[in-house]
Amino acid sequence: MKGVILAGGTGSRLHPLTRITNKHLLPIHDRPMVNFAIEALVNAGIDELMLVTGGTHAGEFFRLLGNGHEHGIDRLFYAYQEEAGGIAEALGLAERFGAGDRICVMLADNVLESSLRPAVENFSAQERGARILLSPVEEVEHLQHLGVPELNGDGRVIRIVEKPSDPPSKFAVTGIYFYDESVWDVIPTLKPSGRGELEITDVNNWYVDQGAMQYDVLEGFWGDAGESIDAYYAVNDFVRAHGVNKP
Repeated sequence: MKGVILAGGTGSRLHPLTRITNKHLLPIHDRPMVNFAIEALVNAGIDELMLVTGGTHAGEFFRLLGNGHEHGIDRLFYAYQEEAGGIAEALGLAERFGAGDRICVMLADNVLESSLRPAVENFSAQERGARILLSPVEEVEHLQHLGVPELNGDGRVIRIVEKPSDPPSKFAVTGIYFYDESVWDVIPTLKPSGRGELEITDVNNWYVDQGAMQYDVLEGFWGDAGESIDAYYAVNDFVRAHGVNKP
């Protein structure tokens, strides 16, 4: 299995911090944010990675990571997204890297308390399809700003709804996705959403429609450090106090 880390976007929700750098290079406790995604994947046994980024600060990732060996990466590749076109478009840039293998996609602003390894092992044992990771969220107001799944109770997802006014469950879809090789056939068929981007939820719902989407529920803390300034500092506080990517 290969890993794809998506570290593009404008980071507008973290302005003015992101006016001078890519949000994934902002510090979380004692390291740049992107380092936590790398650590999560490497600790789960995925050491062949592609990092997809864009914008005027893309070269800073190369200065930070180099060939990746100091970070436990066996082989590190880079791709450049010319302009913000959505998560699914960014993933499409990794096709030649990921073709012929299963992939784990991780948005670089996601930070986890617990190890990714159980989910990696579950997806490896899955015959085909895709897998998403969910995190419980009690506040309805928070769920209304996230992707929320409707579940049928036997490990299958019925649908995923973006920013629902009436959330169909108390789980959020985290920014960590597992796909088989069919994903490269799906992305070219997508149509831009109302905001002009190719949405990863459309990819996920394609797998749902095929009856091929499964899920795991994460244990412990999950934070999206790019969601807002408040969320960014909440993730900082948690990492400093408790640590993350624990076995």
